[in-house]
Amino acid sequence: MSLPLFSKSSSPSTLTLILFSLALIGLVFLVVSPNNSGILTCSRPPSSSSNVSVLETTSPSTVKPEFRLLLGVVTVPEMYERRHMLRNIFALQTYDRTVAQIDIRYVFCNLTDEEHKVFIALEILRYDDIIILNCKENMNDGKTYAFLSSLPAFYGDQPYDFVMKADDDSYIILDKLVESLRDKPREDMYYGLKIPCDTENFFPFPPFMEGMGYVLSWDLIQWISTDDMPRTDNIGLEDMWTGRWFNKAGKAKNRYDMAPRFYDYKGKYMKTNCFRHEFIPEEELPVG
Repeated sequence: MSLPLFSKSSSPSTLTLILFSLALIGLVFLVVSPNNSGILTCSRPPSSSSNVSVLETTSPSTVKPEFRLLLGVVTVPEMYERRHMLRNIFALQTYDRTVAQIDIRYVFCNLTDEEHKVFIALEILRYDDIIILNCKENMNDGKTYAFLSSLPAFYGDQPYDFVMKADDDSYIILDKLVESLRDKPREDMYYGLKIPCDTENFFPFPPFMEGMGYVLSWDLIQWISTDDMPRTDNIGLEDMWTGRWFNKAGKAKNRYDMAPRFYDYKGKYMKTNCFRHEFIPEEELPVG
């Protein structure tokens, strides 16, 4: 004879635990199971009146910021500790929210591991800052294209002025970034560390902004989402290919090379060159 799921002797705490477990399992499959859409996201679009990031606990100001920036940190599901570290780093930083609204999202492809589905569902419940793309996890096989091209469909009713794609090992000082972007044009703008910067590294590849972190104006995001060239030519080193699209199409005429403020951290065994040097405190985007 089968035993009942709930017995008369079941305590309230036991029933609560069982119901919570069932609800969590249902949420996992509802929220993080892949579907056939171009993007599967687990974070809601922020309201247009909010000018604080998802990590802020202060009340939103009624003052409309000068610009809005979506900061997409491209990562992989298993990097739980790194995401938590980045959340803490960003939460401790301050910047002028009358100038900028920065919304930070952590971006990866479809979840295939059952453990990842459970733990990331809990991350979504706690932080609501994750975007899951409808793609197979990769670095240079179209993930950046999937991210950039999906944004107008998701945020089109509340478009950003700028979108920044960053790696999860990039260290970004937000107030420096805000001040640097403040006077930049809102159209046809491509901003980052320009490569090649000498005749020894990546030379003579056509110029592009290094993938540790670059900023695009919203009109370029819209172009990427609708033009056939990025859609059919997105398999390759992601930062090179982003620059390649713009070079071939004559786009991104407003280009800003932020060297030496953007740079790779030299580390112990690397040589200093035009894009890699020792840590400089209070600069914008060194990479560990």
